[in-house]
Amino acid sequence: MTPLVLTRFTTVNALGRGLEALFEMLRSGRSGLRPCTFERRCLETWVGEVAGLDEAPVADELAEFDCRNNRLAQLALRQDGFAEAVAAARARYGARRIAVVLGTSTSGILETEHAYRRRDPLTGKLPPDYRFATTHQLYASTEFVRRSLGLAGPAATVSTACSSSAKVFASAWRLMAQGLCDAAVVGGVDSLCLNTLYGFSALDLVAREPCRPCAADRAGISIGEAAGFALLEWPQRAEQHSGVALLGYGESSDAYHMSTPHPEGEGAALAMQRALACARLEPAAIDYINMHATASRVNDAMEDRAIHGVFGRRTPCSGTKGWTGHTLGAAGVTEAAIAALCIQRGFMPGCLNTTALDPALTSRVLLASEQRPVARVLSNSFGFGGSNCSLVFGEAV
Repeated sequence: MTPLVLTRFTTVNALGRGLEALFEMLRSGRSGLRPCTFERRCLETWVGEVAGLDEAPVADELAEFDCRNNRLAQLALRQDGFAEAVAAARARYGARRIAVVLGTSTSGILETEHAYRRRDPLTGKLPPDYRFATTHQLYASTEFVRRSLGLAGPAATVSTACSSSAKVFASAWRLMAQGLCDAAVVGGVDSLCLNTLYGFSALDLVAREPCRPCAADRAGISIGEAAGFALLEWPQRAEQHSGVALLGYGESSDAYHMSTPHPEGEGAALAMQRALACARLEPAAIDYINMHATASRVNDAMEDRAIHGVFGRRTPCSGTKGWTGHTLGAAGVTEAAIAALCIQRGFMPGCLNTTALDPALTSRVLLASEQRPVARVLSNSFGFGGSNCSLVFGEAV
């Protein structure tokens, strides 16, 4: 495929606001996970919560969109000069020629949880000030971002669980290749809510301590929240860019089980193979793999088998959710930003919180971070139902 450059990209998560805060925490090996006190609930787990959202409401003409999810999106739009870069692109292309494609899994469901607690005790009706369309609906954050940036081009939400904000890169490339737009804002946002905290806990997937990807004693995931965005353009039309490009993507569907991946990683391997073919690269061309690596026993083992089947033991790989937690529908774009930083800064993160790797794993999993040149990264995102997406990022030529 013809590469797309990441003109500008940004993210907000438990590590902080913007790329510099993110990289400093990666470099210093400090996690953003903390004991869970979200909504005054004392679940015995750790979470990646973004501080300050309660004091940053969506206001003025977009006040009807106010909810935790859109506050998180708003905060990310204000980092790293992202909104300014989109404004410059809008001036060149026109508002109707820039698409917005975002991923999410639960959107603003926390607003519905709050409304449900305030329902009429006699009729059961939800309170009159509850706004489903601009908060909880899956398209709500996409429309919020679209209006915030003054854009009027094609817009869509992708909701495929944990692969959501990886698949947006593929969707945007197809829109641009078809000539439906000249540039695209892609990204994702997912915020903490009780639905996910208690839901994953009920599935026995949540660890009581900070998650340990690929560890011998890994015990489950740590849930986080995040928002992230990237502006994609054709390289010949971008006035300036980050030096990082989307080289290829690969998608697959296991259709194996509602929540469990294929144990041999067949769908995951197919997504990686398709991403390499799309980028016209051999496995040896990849310098580092950012694993999905949720720290659940089944998922890490499956992904290890898939990586070993495609890459053998040559390619360094690791999972970064020990820093951010699993940000669900925002995981794809969060780890795309990490992949881009690895290329820009010559850095390979290890598996934070992990002291001893699972000896059954056969891939070259990094326990400690390494500083070395990185030209191309493959980033994996695998969702419930076997919805898989792999992205290849590299130096823009």
